[in-house]
Amino acid sequence: MSSLAVDVLAGAVGGGTAIMYAGLGETISERAGVINLGTEGSMLGGALAAYAATATSGSPWVGALAGLGAGAALAAVHAVLVIARKANQFASGLTVMFFALGLTSLFGAAYVGRQIHSLDPWKVPGLGSIPAIGPILFDHDPLTYISFAVAPLVWWLLYKSRVGLLVRTAGEHSEVLLVHGYSTSTVRYASVIAGGGLCGLGGAQLSIAYSNAWFENMTVGRGFIAVALVIFATWNPLRVMAGSYLFGAALALSPALQARGYGINQFALDAIPFVVTILVLAVLGKRTLLAAPDELRRVFETRAA
Repeated sequence: MSSLAVDVLAGAVGGGTAIMYAGLGETISERAGVINLGTEGSMLGGALAAYAATATSGSPWVGALAGLGAGAALAAVHAVLVIARKANQFASGLTVMFFALGLTSLFGAAYVGRQIHSLDPWKVPGLGSIPAIGPILFDHDPLTYISFAVAPLVWWLLYKSRVGLLVRTAGEHSEVLLVHGYSTSTVRYASVIAGGGLCGLGGAQLSIAYSNAWFENMTVGRGFIAVALVIFATWNPLRVMAGSYLFGAALALSPALQARGYGINQFALDAIPFVVTILVLAVLGKRTLLAAPDELRRVFETRAA
């Protein structure tokens, strides 16, 4: 395997991890019947909180927890607006996103250029030395390794556990929950907030593990890519995992080509992940909505009307 292919595939795993966490979080939320366009905001909030907490405490694990908490807090704002106040889900999500963008721009200025003790890559002994496979899968930061287990765990929780049954019922037939004495609002609150926490963890991975830096709007659309990914992955966590690596590869292609001196327009390379998103959505069209949870489909149909 060529060195270019190895670098791109290794970048796909490392760079796609933040998108995967966000996509898995959004999958949980949407399975409960709530779409959250504030995913980008939760990622941004998580990225800054993780970086700031790491810089203050000296521990990247404290930073990761702070990122998770910040993402959950921003998602909670969205949950209150759409569940308690019955606000439009699209408008609420975008509002939270812009709120997070302004908030992180204001408070993040002090951390631009500040050095931290990050979560450095750790090569797995033995496995990390396997030609091609080692650099691609076994030479990453701890949050990337954790993500290998999170996607299957989310799949198991959604499809094999009682908790997942409640979440899916909230998104498919919410009236059934009421009949059996469960609160649809409670299930949706928990799903949206848990999903936001995973989005924040994705932001944390981006700032304290992958980039090892904080700068304004550092997610540059990864949250929106995650929302689109959930849709054309048909709300399946394992497909979200695979799709996140596809977009990670698109993100990794630019630096890999630049490092080898290829004279390709930088802006064209940076646009590749978003072009891929548009093409996939254009090809799939409305067919993916047939797999959407019933409650979520009503949100889309109301918006289209």
